[in-house]
Amino acid sequence: MSTLERKAERFLPLTETTFCILAALATPRHGYAVMQRVEEASRGRIRLGPGTLYGALTTLLRQDLIVRTGETEDGGERRKLYVLTELGRAVVDAEGHRLVEVVNVSRELLGIEGGLRER
Repeated sequence: MSTLERKAERFLPLTETTFCILAALATPRHGYAVMQRVEEASRGRIRLGPGTLYGALTTLLRQDLIVRTGETEDGGERRKLYVLTELGRAVVDAEGHRLVEVVNVSRELLGIEGGLRER
């Protein structure tokens, strides 16, 4: 295991909200675009409020999991863009693998062949 992977493991497990915010920042986005992308990807199940999102962005910046990468003009408003750092990408990758393992264990324990049912 590399040093980066070891560092990433220290952040696990992530909350669902944090995981989704980080995953949405695999490409540069401003806060409102993150909120929209997470809601779209979760088919409306996860809706981030501004307080939750901007509090999380502040924490993720402090933890060096994301960085500001500039600004964009959107409808006359200047919006800050954020993107994953190398460590942030490693954290998303590690959490994704962890979640797959959790699903596999649950399938084994429940005796489910194939996949879990969608709701």
